[in-house]
Amino acid sequence: MCGIVGYVGTRKVVPILLAGLRKLEYRGYDSAGLVYYQDGALIRQRAQGKLSRLEAAVDHCIGANSTIGLGHTRWATHGAPTEVNAHPHCDCTGELVVVHNGIIENFNALKSGLLARGHRLRSETDTEVLAHLIEEHLETDLVAAVRAALAQVEGSYALAVLWARAPDLLVAARNQSPLVLGVDGDSGYLASDVPALLPYTREVVFLDDGELAVLRRGSFQALQIADGQEVAKKPVSIDWTAAMAEKGGFRHFMLKEIFEQPLTLRNTLSGRVIPDTGAVQLELGIADESLKKLERIALVACGTSWHAALLARYWLEKWVGIPVEVDIASEFRYRRLLLNERVLTVVISQSGETADTLAGLRQAASLGSPVLAICNVVGSTMTREADGVLYTHAGPEIGVASTKAFMSQMTALLLFALYMSQLRGTLPLSGQKRLGLELIGLAETLNRIIDPVRRSVQRIIESYYEARDFLFVGRGLNYPIALEGALKLKEISYIHAEGYAAGELKHGPIALIDPDMPVVALAPQDSSYPKLMSNVQEIKARQGRLIMIGTEGDTQLAELTPDLILLPKADENLLPLLCTIPAQLLAYEIAARRGCDVDQPRNLAKSVTVE
Repeated sequence: MCGIVGYVGTRKVVPILLAGLRKLEYRGYDSAGLVYYQDGALIRQRAQGKLSRLEAAVDHCIGANSTIGLGHTRWATHGAPTEVNAHPHCDCTGELVVVHNGIIENFNALKSGLLARGHRLRSETDTEVLAHLIEEHLETDLVAAVRAALAQVEGSYALAVLWARAPDLLVAARNQSPLVLGVDGDSGYLASDVPALLPYTREVVFLDDGELAVLRRGSFQALQIADGQEVAKKPVSIDWTAAMAEKGGFRHFMLKEIFEQPLTLRNTLSGRVIPDTGAVQLELGIADESLKKLERIALVACGTSWHAALLARYWLEKWVGIPVEVDIASEFRYRRLLLNERVLTVVISQSGETADTLAGLRQAASLGSPVLAICNVVGSTMTREADGVLYTHAGPEIGVASTKAFMSQMTALLLFALYMSQLRGTLPLSGQKRLGLELIGLAETLNRIIDPVRRSVQRIIESYYEARDFLFVGRGLNYPIALEGALKLKEISYIHAEGYAAGELKHGPIALIDPDMPVVALAPQDSSYPKLMSNVQEIKARQGRLIMIGTEGDTQLAELTPDLILLPKADENLLPLLCTIPAQLLAYEIAARRGCDVDQPRNLAKSVTVE
């Protein structure tokens, strides 16, 4: 999730670009760059690391008289976070530059074709192919060349283009990544998000998917990429404060990130599930032949990532028929590890720097176990040291309590399980493809339910936000979600909460049940539903206060409690992803109601890099 900023007008461009990048640095901060037009040429500056390094590099350019340019702050997806991979990227001539946010799914095929036709590509990024594709179509009409190039592209993008031979013009386009225009008299702006525009204008135009913008000094035009037809766009006035705008109008980053999960799901799936068939294709960096010969899998993680691993065990054992162990990383290396070349160790970490998980990776590698890292951060230590990597593509997560990173980890692990079943022939092809197609459709389902689920949660929590303790219970695939729901609640609301396998209640925890004990029961209609409902009856008989997360159309639940959160029907293997949404929102709304610091809860850090 990179940050893009652009300007064309009458003011000096470099200070505007730097200020905009500073506002967007939360979107990515492993490298940055800018470009501006001056004296007949494009001047490009790039730097690895945080924006301060770019600011130092361009300090001598602050007074440049240029009035048109582009800037970019990067969160790496394709290619390590180096200066050569930093944006802007240029074509062979150096006269055309592109900045880009998103993932070009077919970039390998496009790159191969470009190299065969004599183009010189210098970076490892997917973005650079865009500059060369535009170059191939470019004669005198930049807009036509951009449209022709994008007709060859599959994937998501927000991009902006500057050409030295059209120094009064910026061209931008959007598909599944945000892009906003700013309008202010004789100046035109573009950015990935509103915060970069607020110091200059509150009149903005939001581009929609499949649209292209032509931005000149004091004017803009919107076109359909496909056919070039003009689209009527009316600026809207933004009345956000700058702080609100950084969160996209949400009160907290955590809430924004909960609402971003449909897009997160799409990004994790992008290029990995074939839309027509549902078949899964992964490039893990570990040979398929080695994966076919595995005798066991060890999943190693901490906290929320450990809950994702617990869930993955169900999928892997069910579909692949291989024994799976799940270890808390901080305990993994303190037992005698029976690992060898026939045991795959899978380490899971949002940051790729979690100290305990990194120690587990090194211990496994020392014993000859191949290691696969499931990670969100390109170029992190784990991704460099593992034998293979499966990136989650969740984008930067600012809230300390993980939400969209958890969604992306579950999705990546589900893809891995399906891929393993495909390699080993353990799941019928029809079932594998059906799950792949349903997974693609799940993003739209998530998008549809978040608002109504939030309204249900807001109503329910008024009776519960002052509670001192909570229990979360689930069975089977939803037991790990019970653990995650309890963790989220205690992380941000400071309420004591515990998650249990529902069948374990009678082995001790049921002693806690009384009229003051709220119990969140995950009760979607799956294969464990009858057993779960028996446990719920035990809670009800002891006057426990029930909040139930169930399936639309289930009439039994209303007889047990008025506090219901109902979700659409889905394949039971996908229900945990659905149930995650109300669990997260319950924690968020209670914490917000109690006045807690949701985004920066006490004693916690985003990435645990010490043991």
